[in-house]
Amino acid sequence: MLSEKDRQIAVDGLLESHRTKVQGRRPSEMFPDIEIADSYAISSAVAAAKVAEGAKIVGHKIGLTSKAMQAASKIDEPDYGYLFDDLVLQDGAKVQFDDFCVPRVEPELTFILKEPLQGPNIGLIDVMRATEWVIPSIEIIDARVTEPRKIFDTVADNGAAAGIVLGGRPVRPEDVDLRWVGAAFYRNSQIEETGLACGVLGHPAMAIAWLANKLAPFGTVLEPGHMMLSGSFTRPVWAEKGDTLHADFGPLGSVAVQFV
Repeated sequence: MLSEKDRQIAVDGLLESHRTKVQGRRPSEMFPDIEIADSYAISSAVAAAKVAEGAKIVGHKIGLTSKAMQAASKIDEPDYGYLFDDLVLQDGAKVQFDDFCVPRVEPELTFILKEPLQGPNIGLIDVMRATEWVIPSIEIIDARVTEPRKIFDTVADNGAAAGIVLGGRPVRPEDVDLRWVGAAFYRNSQIEETGLACGVLGHPAMAIAWLANKLAPFGTVLEPGHMMLSGSFTRPVWAEKGDTLHADFGPLGSVAVQFV
């Protein structure tokens, strides 16, 4: 377990990377004895600093929920981070490439809650009952620390959360078999990735259950109205300046974002 001083050094480094858009040193490189509890404490401290500056927490993101993402990141367990109001974008958004360190994008499903969820023992049916809408989305991820990242670094870095683009056709969770929601992911009209939402823990709602149960020891409640980004079911696609990334969710519509 790290000292409060060492945790603060990691917090300061991440906040500086957010400010400058230049990757900083990995917490696991600076502090080889770091534990997952340290990483979540660092992430929470960074979030608290952002809230103090005026940001509002509007939900959570769950990451590394599919075998594809775990293989791409060389990490074998899910993680989570915070979603802030200034990260929420609408379909067709143009974002500044220079506002990121090394942006990548992923197709995902976002769950909007109508009822609170609090673990332990939250399961699939609990999540379905508590969900009002499921929305096709693109997540923008960014690494504020250098490679090779470990799970400690990704967790400390807010699960690499950097943006969420909402679009397509929102659906009620009972109106679609969410396991079979598919996406074809394009960069500048060239197809890059395809996948099915069942790649997320067998059913994307299980990612929300995982988060509720993970947060249970801290007394954290997933709040009504909050957005829950359930995790990618394809590998991430790199974004370069000038690229348009487009996720086609078939009957659920499409979502696009452009880096300018």
